[in-house]
Amino acid sequence: MSRLAAFTFEEGGRTYECTPEELGNPSRGIWWWFRVSNDPQRYARFEAAAGDTQDSVRARIVACYEHRMWARAQPVEPRQRFGRPVKTPAPPPPEEG
Repeated sequence: MSRLAAFTFEEGGRTYECTPEELGNPSRGIWWWFRVSNDPQRYARFEAAAGDTQDSVRARIVACYEHRMWARAQPVEPRQRFGRPVKTPAPPPPEEG
């Protein structure tokens, strides 16, 4: 398989730097790593495929990053509380009268 070389592109006011690299040892394959301007995180989201083109990789990376930005903008969901449940006081016994 002829491997596509690293490339950079701009989309939506962001610069994306894309690099195909081995993920650990060679048996784990080649993965597309990418960085986005103004984001310190480096991402490895896609395994390289024989038919990869700059356009196909670009489309996958932009869709992935746009989804990440959408997910980060969503309101935070309260998490399940772990541990013992909070005891609520028992209702008073009925009055006899």
